[in-house]
Amino acid sequence: MSNRAYTTLVVAVTAMLLAAMPSYHSTSLMAGGQLVGAEPAAARNEPNEPKHFTEVMLGLIPDQISNIVRSPDQRHIAFIAVKNNKSQVVVDGNAGPVYDIVGEGTLVFSPDSNHMAYAVLKGNKQLVVVDGNDGPTYDGIWKSTLVFSPDSKRMGYTAQKGNKLVVVVDGQAGPEYDSIMMGSTPVFSPDSNRVAYMAWKGGQRLVVVDGQAGPAYDDIGSLVFSPDSRRVAYVSRKSMKRQVIVNGQAGPAYNDIGKDPPVFSPDGKRIAYRARKDNKWQVIIDGQAEPEYDDIPEGTVVFSPDGKRAAYVAGNNRKQMVIVDGQAGPEYDIIKEGPPIFSPDSKRVAYAAKKDDKWQVVADGNAGPEYDSIKEGSPVFSPDSNRMAYAAWKGNKWQVIVDNQSGPEYDDIPEGTVVFSPDSRRVAYTARNNYKQTIVVDGNVGPEHDSIKKGFPIFSPDGKHIAYMAQKGNKWQVIVDDKAGAEYDDILESTFVFSSDGRHVAYMAKKGNKQLVVVDDQAGPECDGIASFPTVRGEGFEAIVIRGKTLYRMFWKP
Repeated sequence: MSNRAYTTLVVAVTAMLLAAMPSYHSTSLMAGGQLVGAEPAAARNEPNEPKHFTEVMLGLIPDQISNIVRSPDQRHIAFIAVKNNKSQVVVDGNAGPVYDIVGEGTLVFSPDSNHMAYAVLKGNKQLVVVDGNDGPTYDGIWKSTLVFSPDSKRMGYTAQKGNKLVVVVDGQAGPEYDSIMMGSTPVFSPDSNRVAYMAWKGGQRLVVVDGQAGPAYDDIGSLVFSPDSRRVAYVSRKSMKRQVIVNGQAGPAYNDIGKDPPVFSPDGKRIAYRARKDNKWQVIIDGQAEPEYDDIPEGTVVFSPDGKRAAYVAGNNRKQMVIVDGQAGPEYDIIKEGPPIFSPDSKRVAYAAKKDDKWQVVADGNAGPEYDSIKEGSPVFSPDSNRMAYAAWKGNKWQVIVDNQSGPEYDDIPEGTVVFSPDSRRVAYTARNNYKQTIVVDGNVGPEHDSIKKGFPIFSPDGKHIAYMAQKGNKWQVIVDDKAGAEYDDILESTFVFSSDGRHVAYMAKKGNKQLVVVDDQAGPECDGIASFPTVRGEGFEAIVIRGKTLYRMFWKP
């Protein structure tokens, strides 16, 4: 671990945070539970504070910080603080124990955001600290291997013991190996009860599952648990032959197994993978070999959401086709990259295909009209599976086809902007004409803008409202249901969020050299930086903000 690359914050703390957008954040330094150089935390609710906004002070920002990270739910912020050549981790103003060095790049929050772990140097030994508690000491902790289980209750990492490596899970070290593979990170099952990793011993490689070592092979890879956690699969190689191993049982030997890992169905009951025998490829589903083809493109094997159906792309004699439930569809010159698309209810399947220089969307085996091109990310099904939309190009113009009905023509339809509302009743997308952009909702064209941010439009969770960020001149504003909000110098698209009931919106805006949390077009108190972006809390929102060299937790309640 290294103590280099610490960022010095003195008077220029705010400038650094703003320049690092969106990675601007910090907190306060504590010792023994008390803030160092800061007043005790207190609520801030001044008379001139905007209505509905309140704040609680977390503490002062230390002079030297680095490795700033936010929790998955955006409610917590952590970083390494340095003073007198010693380091400690500070989370939301609460500082952990002091160490010789806290490892850069080792800070990790649990998936539920309630736990924090990191690696440190203490004397001549290294250890992992979880929630402020020291773990066992080792000669080294491998950077980037710290991982929480999906339920956030367990922790694993790779450690060095002499010239050997061990995987440590819940503070208990496993057997010693010459090396730990797959980035040296243990893999937890989805239910968090099981753990697996790939190890190297005596020139051979093996998989360790729940502490039990499997057979040795010349090479292994693509380790994956099934979604139900009952099965674990990986690809092995012995001499020049490869096999898929499922729960310790080896499948047939092939000349090659696709680089993409075996695919489990969403319910975990089925498994499929690509395999090559001599010069022919085939898909193996639940141990049964499908017909042979000249090629089966990587990443095209897919199960339906209910796990009962399977589809993939295959090629013969320079032609491609989609195979659904073992039945080959019509031949085309090209099938658009990626797997066939199943509808959410698993009853429908669609894909884009090219024949004789013309593209069509094929849905449920029926080919649609011909176009010059089909936009990437098309087609898309509605959440209820009854509707379908895609963007197509014909005669130098783009249009969106919804339920086989063509919309207006435009110069461009940006990739990934066609979206259905959660209730499937509405569809919206971004369109461009003559260097101006607009939002089209249910065929109704909105006002023109100089630009619309990527990732928009967005529907509210209940599908009743639609929002986007648009530019006019050198100013940006949020438009909700065609009502334009206040203008700002910039609005960060990744900060936009609807409330849980869909009635309110929040985002982060920049005005001059200040930053603001804005809710329903009402700006909160000015800040020098936003450390953690607005996130939903109950019926309202919260964020962590910087003012001067002090950190606050800001709340908004209706």
